[in-house]
Amino acid sequence: MAKDCSQRGVIGGDEVAAIMEISVMPMGKDEASLGDVVVEVLKVAEREGLNYEVNPMGTTLEGDVDMLLRVAREMHEVCFSMGYPRAQTVIHIDERRDKELTMKYKVESVKAKLAERALHIREN
Repeated sequence: MAKDCSQRGVIGGDEVAAIMEISVMPMGKDEASLGDVVVEVLKVAEREGLNYEVNPMGTTLEGDVDMLLRVAREMHEVCFSMGYPRAQTVIHIDERRDKELTMKYKVESVKAKLAERALHIREN
């Protein structure tokens, strides 16, 4: 029997993980390097105990949708707390209500499909 996952955030009593990719871009200063901003943004995820992965263009996090949206707001605010007059934040959220969703599952699912077709993901 299929689980009723129509209720946001719950699968059979367990939290449904969603995945959010976020890119926070401070604007309004002449600095080209943004590494210090990235570190401060990641501290938000660390404080919340969220599972995350950094990639060259942003950060991907797992968690409950409500928490992810709250964390996105806190990450956005980092720019202003660091003295930037403007911030631009892009988020993508993937939420499934029919089964649990993790970053690892999504990547392994694609790798399995590529293997079926004799293709390979290029990793650095």
